[in-house]
Amino acid sequence: MSNAISTQPSEHAAPGQPSIAVILISGGLDSMVAAALAREAGHELVALTIDYNQRHRVELERARAIAAMLGVKRHVVLPLDLSAFGGSALTATDIDVPKDGVQPDGIPVTYVPARNAIFLALTLGLAETSGAHDIYIGVNALDYSGYPDCRPEFIAAFEAMATLATREGVEGRPFRIRTPLQHMSKADIAREAARLGLDAGMSWSCYDPAPAGYMSPVLLHCGECDSCRLRARGFVEAGLPDPTGYAVTPDTSR
Repeated sequence: MSNAISTQPSEHAAPGQPSIAVILISGGLDSMVAAALAREAGHELVALTIDYNQRHRVELERARAIAAMLGVKRHVVLPLDLSAFGGSALTATDIDVPKDGVQPDGIPVTYVPARNAIFLALTLGLAETSGAHDIYIGVNALDYSGYPDCRPEFIAAFEAMATLATREGVEGRPFRIRTPLQHMSKADIAREAARLGLDAGMSWSCYDPAPAGYMSPVLLHCGECDSCRLRARGFVEAGLPDPTGYAVTPDTSR
């Protein structure tokens, strides 16, 4: 697996042409930083966002804003209703988002079954039709909630599969799954966002948004779900101001 960020054009790019990278943009801080790192590495960006009928749909608005800010060449927002499968608090309104602290063991109900496998398969198809051989995804194996599809083993296996499953791979032009945040803490990611000059307040992390007030169209991060606490803790540990609006001040000790 090749996760180092290269600043050299892809060996598969046409002479004099920029290397293209496909980036998964969810609207979250991690995907924003990963995409910005792809841009910093000299890639021209094609972005993919999956509208999987998630309950926290504000992230789609943030994904569009982040893609525009990064100046992507093309941004595909693809409808794919994973709520038809169910099985996750992020797609089923009858499953509550847990707010009792990050669990050290087990896979939480906010896990969307096979989400990254599904998303990367779609990203692979977009990459093959876009002339891209670098795919960036903002997965993280340190400060995460126990999702199996964020592990390095999964990424390595998918990268190997991509070579077997595509014309480009079979003809000797393999794809690289770039995971520049794989071994970063949330504090590291917050610092990287600051170094890159990104407005972290554009990103969205909350699993269960709260209205800012009666009849207000503005949504706040709930401040109580795992994702809010991990996000807030990252800014605290990085020694950076947190630009996030929370309905409840996150307890970063849990």
